[in-house]
Amino acid sequence: MPDTPTPLIWLAGASGLVGRALLWELGQQRGQERPVPPVLALLRRPAPSLPVQTALVDYAQPASFAALPAPGQVFIALGTTIAQAGSQAAFRAVDFDAVLTVARAARQAGARRCALVSALGADPRSSVFYNRVKGEAEAALVALGFERLVIARPSLLDGERASLGQPARRGEQWALRLMRPVAGLIPAAWRPITPERVARGLRLALAQEGAAVQVLDSAALQTVGD
Repeated sequence: MPDTPTPLIWLAGASGLVGRALLWELGQQRGQERPVPPVLALLRRPAPSLPVQTALVDYAQPASFAALPAPGQVFIALGTTIAQAGSQAAFRAVDFDAVLTVARAARQAGARRCALVSALGADPRSSVFYNRVKGEAEAALVALGFERLVIARPSLLDGERASLGQPARRGEQWALRLMRPVAGLIPAAWRPITPERVARGLRLALAQEGAAVQVLDSAALQTVGD
């Protein structure tokens, strides 16, 4: 009997801190006895240095996903800041519209599992615009009806954006300078977390059986797999 093809993984946001960590995390499974799904990184522009197959998509054009090979699961690590985006509308276009476009395209193509990188404080009823958009994106993905949806809500990411060619986030840099020396005294739900921890937590949680929707706060992400 021929082997059953291993379902593909879509990864959106591979150029970011958690996205790059996910590339490494998913790649560490290679060589194990259990078949590992190949990864397809969805990109807005070419990135020849990525160690996986890539596909160019337009997040504002859902039709650009139609020709992609069907995934079994999808990891979504898209995100920006209002300062980088330039306006609230541009921020929402990434953190809500693009996220939902990827998730909906994956679901329509047959994906059964989805992992989303959200943020601490995400709440669709929040008075804070950033948190509200993040919460609305979570709710929109829940409504798509994945068999399993894992949502990560990390606190401040402790990673080096410059090494990825990303613009500096000054507020983030100052916060890290203040918090790193006393990280051990900060409650786990609030202390900075590395992108690698977030990526590992998402991969392990999505691979498990469990509730249709599971939310992992930063404290849980710190210990998944330990």
